[in-house]
Amino acid sequence: MNLRRLGWDAEFKKQFEQLNSDQSCQPARVIYAQRQLYRVVSELGEHQGRVSGRLRYQARFPADFPAAGDWVGIRIDPRQAADTGTVIIHFTLPRKTWLSRSAAGEKVEEQMICANVDRVFLVSGLDRDFNLRRIERYLSAVYQGGAQPVIILNKVDLCRDLETKMLDLGKVVFDLPVICTDALTGEGMNLLNPYLEPGKTVAFVGSSGVGKSTLINRLMGVEVQVTRALRSDGKGRHTTTHRELFQIPGGGMVIDNPGMRELQLWAFEEGLGDTFSEIELLAAQCRFSDCRHGSEPGCAVQQQISAGNLDPKRLCSYLKQKRELEQLSETEDLTSQDRYKLRRQDGRLWEKEVRERFKDKY
Repeated sequence: MNLRRLGWDAEFKKQFEQLNSDQSCQPARVIYAQRQLYRVVSELGEHQGRVSGRLRYQARFPADFPAAGDWVGIRIDPRQAADTGTVIIHFTLPRKTWLSRSAAGEKVEEQMICANVDRVFLVSGLDRDFNLRRIERYLSAVYQGGAQPVIILNKVDLCRDLETKMLDLGKVVFDLPVICTDALTGEGMNLLNPYLEPGKTVAFVGSSGVGKSTLINRLMGVEVQVTRALRSDGKGRHTTTHRELFQIPGGGMVIDNPGMRELQLWAFEEGLGDTFSEIELLAAQCRFSDCRHGSEPGCAVQQQISAGNLDPKRLCSYLKQKRELEQLSETEDLTSQDRYKLRRQDGRLWEKEVRERFKDKY
């Protein structure tokens, strides 16, 4: 297997050599991840994988474990390789980009969705699923992780007011690429080709039932993902239950992700400046630097709402996401990069402890 086809480049190679100082591991990419069950691809082919005890010990947070799209260092376990082909994952390379969210539940934790993606296809159905506020939320998550978003409007055959929806969408996504498709008939699929370059990775995200798996099946030319009809109330069914990377014939890779009807943001407010750039530009013109854009005098944001130049629903969406991230920052002040540095620091301490403990034996 040619690693360059999987996205391997000079930067990953340099990082790998630093982490693999004893040259005992080889690089591989995670193509399947679910509940710490993994499949990885290396130059020797595809393997089942499990994390080493050391990596498990060093993982302070769930997001420290490998995710679909991660580059990892693997070593074949001679006790199991002959029977199962199992390899041991010893470390994860720093992520160039990622997509994560706050995990469901009472405990505040980051859930890593996928890693090292160049673009994110944000898929929305042109039926009852079409929701501008949800698109804004997805965009904030994508921007925070550093990938480039592309908007895919699927089920164009079911839309009777496409022009109106496109006008409304333009006020939210501005100059981002927007592609209309019908995954069942193949309409518009050729417009995705420029974004599916050899060595580049695209992640599909969106609610259940918007057609992500059908789009991927169309790109692959075969049915690699099971699809199901919508429920009677028009809501999607959860067909994809895990995250998996596929190589597209002719070049490029795609990662399918389970549908997410609710996306709790993770990280900080940097992504809001990209999603709501016009509001943040207006906010800089308010009379007071701590303006909450409510009833304060001299609020430039409210002036534009009164003039009909800004949708009040968009301001509500901005303030909601901002409050959510402010509350998160009170309980969690570590980004994904901070966590990686902590993991490396723990690794160095662990190595020193082992050397001291066994220095008289070896």
